[in-house]
Amino acid sequence: MKTVIGYCQDFFALFFPELCSACGQNLFKNETVLCTNCIYNLPRTDFHKDKENKVAKQLWGRFPFEQATSFLHFQKGGLVQKAMHQLKYNHSPQTGVKLGELYAHQLKRSDHWVKPDLIIPVPLHPKKLKQRGYNQSEVIADGMGAVLNIEVSSNTLVRSVNTTTQTKKTRFARYQNLADVFRIKNPENIESKHILLVDDVMTTGATLEACSLALLKVPGIIISVATIAFAE
Repeated sequence: MKTVIGYCQDFFALFFPELCSACGQNLFKNETVLCTNCIYNLPRTDFHKDKENKVAKQLWGRFPFEQATSFLHFQKGGLVQKAMHQLKYNHSPQTGVKLGELYAHQLKRSDHWVKPDLIIPVPLHPKKLKQRGYNQSEVIADGMGAVLNIEVSSNTLVRSVNTTTQTKKTRFARYQNLADVFRIKNPENIESKHILLVDDVMTTGATLEACSLALLKVPGIIISVATIAFAE
């Protein structure tokens, strides 16, 4: 028998339905954040099955890493771009958590992927964090960490310079824009650990490179990289 709370929830949903972050359609009762159809049709890369995938090849020679992978292909106007827009610009941290959970379940089932010791999200500058209200990479990391049972450290890697936007910059300009931007707090806490560096979208890889070079100053560090989307 339905309770009063249940009837209230149904009434509220009638006038304020929850919408899918990717397609914008109404979610059914047992769906959260993304509808079943969008989850099924997400353009998965399966890069985690191939150590020589496109993400890894793009990062080769720039810094040493154990594994590098992305969950989804990013296409203009596609489901992934729409979901990422909700995450970054429409105050939808739950979208990041959901995508992180989906990715983590895929990695967890894989025999090709090595489980790290600690997850570190790419940080935002405090000014940008205050404007947005949350770090999109951190909520993705939280979703992944919960499924993989790995601690997320959001205060170890710090963005000390508020850089200009990376959009439309060349690869070299992006690298220059990020030079000496990141620093490590309490490096002794991550010595000799396998770190999974998490970001939302990889384009040129300049941000991941800058973060990794800062982390690799700590003795014994091993870096792996994971992003939700890869823009070719």
